[in-house]
Amino acid sequence: MTRAVYFDSPFLLGFEQLQAGIDRAAKAATDAYPPYNVEDRGDQGIRISLAVAGFSAEQLDVQVENRQLTVAGRKDEAGKAGEGRAYLHRGIAARSFTRSFVLAEGLEVTGASLEHGVLHIDLTRPKPEETVRKIPVRRAD
Repeated sequence: MTRAVYFDSPFLLGFEQLQAGIDRAAKAATDAYPPYNVEDRGDQGIRISLAVAGFSAEQLDVQVENRQLTVAGRKDEAGKAGEGRAYLHRGIAARSFTRSFVLAEGLEVTGASLEHGVLHIDLTRPKPEETVRKIPVRRAD
């Protein structure tokens, strides 16, 4: 993948975080496995659902680091026990994966659950606290 040179201009100094975010988003967009949905749940927040059939909760790892949500599924030796079988059609992928999502500022992961082969990750955007500050007015004597 070639890197965009938009931020190499001397007029855009200090935008390294934005460039890193764009690079992470571009990398995440190239992955196609596992398929996922992103659902807007209104006031309840956002739900990301990944199709992870064949993975147990112990084989899945969900982490957030620097506003990047990473979901990894690792197949161990116990998961490869069915490799000696003769399949007529094998449509359920049995490979390890890593999928990343770049989270907007303020989004928080509140939980993850595995249900019927679908991993649900719930995110919320806490309402900002409204603060009122009184600014003293000085006399210019």
